Amino acid sequence: MAVVLGTSAISGERPWDLGDPHLNVVPRTPQEAARIADVTTPTQDFSKAQRFEDKPAGAATVRARKDADAFSQPSGNISFEDELTFKVGNGLFRKLWVSAPSSTLASDGLGPLFNARSCQRCHLKDGRGHPPENTADNAISIFLRVSIPGTPDDAMADINGYFATLPDPTYGTQLQDFAVQGYKAEYSLGISYQEQPVELADGTIVSLRAPTYTADNLGYGPLHPDAMLSPRVAPQMIGLGLLEAIPAQDILGGADPDDLDGDGISGRPNVVMSGVYQQPMLGRFGLKAGAPTVLEQSAAAFAGDIGISSPLHPSGAGECTDAQTDCQDAIHGDGDDRIYEVDAEGLDLVAFYSRNLGVPARRGADDPQILRGKKLFYETGCTSCHTPSFVTHRLQDQPEQSFQLIWPFTDLLLHDMGPGLADNRPEARASGSEWRTAPLWGIGLTQQVSGHTYFLHDGRARSILEAVLWHGGEAQTQRDAVIEMPTKDRYALITYLESL
Repeated sequence: MAVVLGTSAISGERPWDLGDPHLNVVPRTPQEAARIADVTTPTQDFSKAQRFEDKPAGAATVRARKDADAFSQPSGNISFEDELTFKVGNGLFRKLWVSAPSSTLASDGLGPLFNARSCQRCHLKDGRGHPPENTADNAISIFLRVSIPGTPDDAMADINGYFATLPDPTYGTQLQDFAVQGYKAEYSLGISYQEQPVELADGTIVSLRAPTYTADNLGYGPLHPDAMLSPRVAPQMIGLGLLEAIPAQDILGGADPDDLDGDGISGRPNVVMSGVYQQPMLGRFGLKAGAPTVLEQSAAAFAGDIGISSPLHPSGAGECTDAQTDCQDAIHGDGDDRIYEVDAEGLDLVAFYSRNLGVPARRGADDPQILRGKKLFYETGCTSCHTPSFVTHRLQDQPEQSFQLIWPFTDLLLHDMGPGLADNRPEARASGSEWRTAPLWGIGLTQQVSGHTYFLHDGRARSILEAVLWHGGEAQTQRDAVIEMPTKDRYALITYLESL
């Protein structure tokens, strides 16, 4: 199904064909489209829970467990045969890679520079990463992206509004804080915080911690003088396949870059070049929506985070640059029967696993306190970005994701979040102050799964309330409304969010 973006959808920008080439779609009938429009229209009745609201992933929803494995279950509607595929993918997701040469040929090729030895080391229990707790803690689930400004000649000609950036000539696009034996790591992460008190209308003082990041102990000389750094914490993994299956046209339908409706919200799509399909595609994954599919996001993580080559990132040196000659000349794990350190089959298995991590069922959707918080969430305007529900494409070969009513609470669009959250580093069409709306499903289980309640792109917020209070830019009005709420209303709002 092709979606053409023209001047009617995005003012002044050239049209794109932003279909869903990654999906085998059965087109919707007019009757289905009408039913979907009806069921996804935001409710105005807060006296009871909506039908199916307690199943945020539709038939793929899983039982809400009370242990740390709540995010690690396969889709609730997965077949017996596909559950076996899921488990094999889980094994690869958890695999600890080792340096080459090794007798375990299927597992060698780590690095030489890396941030973690496995996917699971960053996405522990398939949950959310965190910044270091103290100076003795490691930074294994947070790293710094890096780039430098490009020239107009470096812009992506096929994508209008694309910010021209280049890798740092020495350090590439990501800083790695580990290296295999005999090699130097690129850096160590430095973080310092300054507390910023915010007074709420009821007199409560909430302290926000404003971080400053530094790249310390640089192993390969100085960064480029114009280097732009951006911290990234590993996000939770649930529901990715369902987000991937939302029709592009439904996401683009929420875009309002010129704020024509006057609500102060100007969602914009990120548009990126797909290495698989060799065409511009809607960005959906990553904190700035810089990847179009789960497969491409997974391959990029293998290369950048672990230093593992794949058909999409064939360099055995991972993210090493030409300036890092020792790294380029090292023994790598490719060139055997696999050809790459993770072959196409292995990459597909990890992507399948990532697509099918189930979303836990809602808790207490009919509770009066939660319903009151829901009413406040909607009336405050939070749903302008955190779109409650979508219906996924009907798919020929992905029954787990096919034609599901889902409740992710995201529009998957970019929004300017103001100077407080700006990293000042653009990515594709995302400016230095824009971020993709984060899905909220599962947010109330973060403590249970990840052992902390750190939120936002760098984990600076230590609670849901702190995360809300960091909102600025397009969300300034909603943030200010929360500050002015009576205590009982604010408590109800947070209780509702914790039920998601």
